[in-house]
Amino acid sequence: MSTATPADWQTRPAPATAQDWISRATEVAAVLATDAAARDRAAATPHAEVRLLKDSGLVTLLGPTEHGGGGQDWSTAYRVVREVAKADGSIGQLLGYHYLWNWAARLVGTREQWEHVEAEAARGQWFFGGAVNPRDKDVVVTEDGDDLVFTGHKSFSTGSRVSDVTVLEGVLEGTGQHVFAIVPSDSAGLTFHDDWDNIGQRLTESGSVTLDGVRTPWASAAGYVDKEFRPRIYNTLNVPTIQLVFVNFYLGIAAGALETAAAYTRAKARPWLHGGHERAVDEPYVIDLYGDLIAKLWAAEALADSVAAEGQHLHDDPDAVTEKSRGDFEVRVAAVKARATDVALEISNRIFEVTGARSTATAEGLDRFWRNVRTHTLHDPVAYKRREVGRWVLEGDLPEPTWYS
Repeated sequence: MSTATPADWQTRPAPATAQDWISRATEVAAVLATDAAARDRAAATPHAEVRLLKDSGLVTLLGPTEHGGGGQDWSTAYRVVREVAKADGSIGQLLGYHYLWNWAARLVGTREQWEHVEAEAARGQWFFGGAVNPRDKDVVVTEDGDDLVFTGHKSFSTGSRVSDVTVLEGVLEGTGQHVFAIVPSDSAGLTFHDDWDNIGQRLTESGSVTLDGVRTPWASAAGYVDKEFRPRIYNTLNVPTIQLVFVNFYLGIAAGALETAAAYTRAKARPWLHGGHERAVDEPYVIDLYGDLIAKLWAAEALADSVAAEGQHLHDDPDAVTEKSRGDFEVRVAAVKARATDVALEISNRIFEVTGARSTATAEGLDRFWRNVRTHTLHDPVAYKRREVGRWVLEGDLPEPTWYS
């Protein structure tokens, strides 16, 4: 693992290639890994961790180079998320969600809107959060002259108190149409509640938020021109794009679990007294399980990279995205989401079989990997992902674009 420190980033050239950026992410992960278990226990607001993401340049990875961004694509972004999540699943999630919300202007907005947002975000190193939960119509958007006013409550708001800007979502009163807009996170009427108290992903700042008359100009409503929404099929790519973010921090967490467990096995695990071996690393069943788990992880990673490459072709030419190309891509995303879920849960659970009873000590922190995966994989039922794939195999059905497919 790289021994570079944050201070080195100030004196070295900025990453230029995809591999350079992945290496930078590995350096960030090395810093996060030093106290990941302790930070998970403390569950403190991750201001320092987000500062680390900014100092490393990772927050501007997708931004335009002419404004200080990395100019990279989604294939690289997913790999970066995976690397960071190896050390800290919460910070991997925060970074992945940030990439999606940064890109949301391009997915939904007009060219003028997304060019403005991406330029300002790159120049200012904005960190994005999102108060978006379109499953519930819990925020009403009303008109007041040239302004929109958001009022309501969201159960989840990932990134909340560590974000510079927040993507808001609500239903335009009397229309049933959803409106997305980006506002400063310190906007009047926007209150983030410190009530995220789940068993995993404890540093994601995913608590609830109250919107009490949050105002933003009509011109900031993504994709609206003269108060009318201009839909494109590319708009619906937001779901498979964020689902691939999920896939990659699941796989990152799984890889981190395996690496941490293997280090424990080499340094601390004791052989079974009736096994006839002097070292735990010589136990046949230990060797077998590590071999089995890493093979499953490698297979899932290869599928994730392949699907990411397929998606990049769609991002490269948004106007050419069709219902069929979008649907076929969503099926592939659903397949890898199901596979990554199963693999990450299996790895984060079964590592205890080869680390032993002493490894369950709180100080070791091995449980955080399973808690993190178990918590987020409940975001939407994996059975419905398999159903999308099965219907496509049997009948050629394309998934209907929804907020979850």
